[in-house]
This record gives sequence, C-alpha cells and structure tokens, in this order.
Amino acid sequence: MSALPLDLPLEYVRLGLRFDRLEPGFVDAFTGDPRLRAQVEDEPAPTPSGLRDQARVLLAELDGAGLAADRTDYLRGQLTGLECTARKMSGEPVGFVDEVAAYFQVDVVLGDPAEYAAAHAELGALLPGSGTLAERYAAHRRREECPPARLETAVHALSSALRDRVRGRYGLPDVETVRYEVVTDKPWSGFNYYEGDYRSRVAINADLPHRLSQLPHLVAHESYPGHHTEHCRKESGLVGRAARSEHTVFLVNTPECLMAEGLADLGVQASVGAGWGPWAAEILGDLGLRFDGHLAERIAAAAAPLNRVRQDAAVLLHDRGADADEVSAYLQRWSLVSAERAAQQIRFLTDPLWRAYISTYVEGYDLLSRWLDARPAEQSVADRFVRLLDEPLTPRAVTGELAGA
Repeated sequence: MSALPLDLPLEYVRLGLRFDRLEPGFVDAFTGDPRLRAQVEDEPAPTPSGLRDQARVLLAELDGAGLAADRTDYLRGQLTGLECTARKMSGEPVGFVDEVAAYFQVDVVLGDPAEYAAAHAELGALLPGSGTLAERYAAHRRREECPPARLETAVHALSSALRDRVRGRYGLPDVETVRYEVVTDKPWSGFNYYEGDYRSRVAINADLPHRLSQLPHLVAHESYPGHHTEHCRKESGLVGRAARSEHTVFLVNTPECLMAEGLADLGVQASVGAGWGPWAAEILGDLGLRFDGHLAERIAAAAAPLNRVRQDAAVLLHDRGADADEVSAYLQRWSLVSAERAAQQIRFLTDPLWRAYISTYVEGYDLLSRWLDARPAEQSVADRFVRLLDEPLTPRAVTGELAGA
C-alpha cells in the first residue's frame, strides 16, 4: 500500500506551531482548526535541531508537491526563514546580515550619512529658531504630544475615519471589528493581535509619548488598511475561498513579515494620500486636539530618510561589533532622538526574538514604496495596493516585478 501524499501546507502549519512551543510569541496569529494546535501541544517537546531538520525535509519536498507556482514561492521563503531560526536556536553561528537575508529576502547595508545630513538640513529649514536641530526637533515633537488621558479617544476617532475610507476603497467583511487597549512595558509602540473571524485586538504602548501627527500612521498601520485589513482579506480570500491552509498561521521572522510591515507602513498613503496632515488635524481638532497638519506632513517627508538609521543601529550592534553606548550615540546623532528613546530602540534591537525585525519596516517600506510607485500609468494606488492585501506576494517576487518593469 502506498503512503498518502504529503500535505505540505498542513505540515508547514504544524511546523510553525511547534516553533511557538520553543519561543512563545513566534506564532503571531493562528486562525486554523484549534484541534490542530491542541495536537501539536500534545506532541513530545520539540528541539531546535529537530525543527531544523523538519524544515529541510519540507524544503526538499516542495518542488514535487504539485502546488501552484505562487504557493511554492511563498512556502519556500517561509520555510527558509524557519530553517534559519532553528539553526540559531540550536546555537549555530549565523551572521546578522545572513540572518536578515534568510528571514526576509533582503540584503542590508549601512545607510549613507550624507543622506541623513541632507535630511537634517531640510528639517532645519522647517524648524527655525535657536538651539541645536535636535533641541528644536524635540521641542516640536513635544508640542505635538497627545495627552495620555486623550489617547484612546483620539485613536478611536482616527480609526473610525480610516475604517470608512478603507471600507469604501478596499472592502471589508461586514462583521470585522477592532478593539483597542492601552498597555505598558512593551518594546514596541503598537501591536495587532489578530484573533480570527475578522477580529483584532490592538495594543498601544502608553510608556511612549504618542504625537498627534503620528497617530494616523499608527492606526493605519495596525488596523485600516494595515495589519487588521490584510488579515481580514486574506482570511476571506486565500483561506476561505482558495482553501490555502498555509495562511492560517502568521510567523515571526519570515518573508511575510516584511510584506506585512511594508504594506502597513504605507497605510496612510494608500488610504488618504497627499493631504493626510490637514485631514488628520481636522479630525483631531474636533476633539480639541490641535497640531499643524501642513507642517507635520512636510516634516514627515523631510525626516523619512532617517528611518533607515534604526536598521544601521542593528547592523552596528550585531554585525560591526559596536557596543550599546556607541549605538545610542549614533541614534541620537542621526535620528535626533533623546537618550531615553534611543535606549527604547536598543531594547527592541537586542530582544532575542525581535533583533532582526527592524529590517521589515525599513526594507519593507522601501521595497513596497518603489513597487507602488512603479505601477502602470493606468493603475490606481488602490488597485496596486489591494494586491498586497490579497495575494501571497513575497519580497523576492516584488523585486522580480520591479526588475521586469
């Protein structure tokens, strides 16, 4: 009697759930059959070397599994990331640059200080006055801070406005919902916990000051049209209609993370576009929360090149042998942040699970911005962006499309 053919997507899901037993939080979301998770929990405790070998077996079987080309490409990237994670868990030496490439299909290098200096010059022109640029920038950011007691109200107002736009432009299941909560003692500013059945819980870290001009980006990133919207549309389409079980699990440190963070960071551009500053200022102004929307939009554009400094910090820490004090000084110099904010960023960069993750934001935004801008002349931003929400695209596939264009 011949053996039953391997259900490779199902075995990939099982493998991902096993990683969560070794590193709680590795499974960012699971919307599959709870009985499958229970079965995995009842298995003997996994080992890193065992998970590494399982990933290698699935990679070897992938081309013969008879899957569609886009499924094969997606699973190859995911399994490559898992294999690298297992090797690191086993204590095998993996260089930081190689680690990022295995996880996210991108090659990281240090940014150009000349570009950072040019951004400083542009910010200086937008923020005239006495004191250093860092002092003037910090004063501007303080003026924009949302009072902690008003944070939840502001988030709900922006969420409602963005939800209306996203429903009209991209469509969402009628039953979808997002619940917001304020938390503390986290290494991130916000986090989406997708619970399945078109529901999300979004946690916002109150330990960090939240600026009024940044709140639209935070809500767009986590909810509309970012993580929540992507999860909803993929659960409805790839899982529901296409029965692609591999999309019932979302795993940290895999290529899908770079795609997800990149599209989420494009959320304001894809939902509001140019003029988002005055748009947000009007919504928050109705609550008595005021900031200069036109100036905020210009400052955000001027400061955009400085986003790459965060990745530089990771490269310096993990690839170039710099210590925390050196990296803190680098962040303060080029990102124009306080010592306290630099320490918070270094906390994220030194977390064992999250140390490489900063590249998903930096490289994800850069890659998908270029891809969005390279759309055919007859294609709208929404038509291009909806592909990110609905299709199992990978960084390698997007890079290929850019090369072909």
